[in-house]
Amino acid sequence: MTRIEEVHRLIAASSDANNPAPESVVEMLRAARRVAVIGLSRDPKKAARRVPSYLAAKGYDVIPVNPYADRILGRKVYPKLEEVPGPLDLVVIFRPSAVAGPFVEQAMAREDEPAIWLQTGIRSDAEVEAARATGRLVVQDLCIFRVHRVLVD
Repeated sequence: MTRIEEVHRLIAASSDANNPAPESVVEMLRAARRVAVIGLSRDPKKAARRVPSYLAAKGYDVIPVNPYADRILGRKVYPKLEEVPGPLDLVVIFRPSAVAGPFVEQAMAREDEPAIWLQTGIRSDAEVEAARATGRLVVQDLCIFRVHRVLVD
């Protein structure tokens, strides 16, 4: 199975049939450099810490967004996405579906127009649909770690 076929398999297994095409996801991950992670956890046992740690180890400039911490992964933490300075290529959301919508809207409000990624099990259909309607690349209910590993292994 080729890498694109494997990414296609992962995307097809998500609960969102409208997730972007594998080629678009792969292109975005290869081009992205600065990644804000909303809900990056202080707990090293949680996926919301392990996945961003992996991304940082793979060369992404991971910017933690968490109102309850000052430093995570040795980096300054921003309490809100609006406070992250400079351009972002991607916003990854690790917050429950019930509260994810406002974070999608905050990412949409950024002038730098980052792609948006909601991790496995996280959906915000109305806000995701609105973002996609503007042409924004948005992935939901998919693990960025699993997709990225296909590209580098």
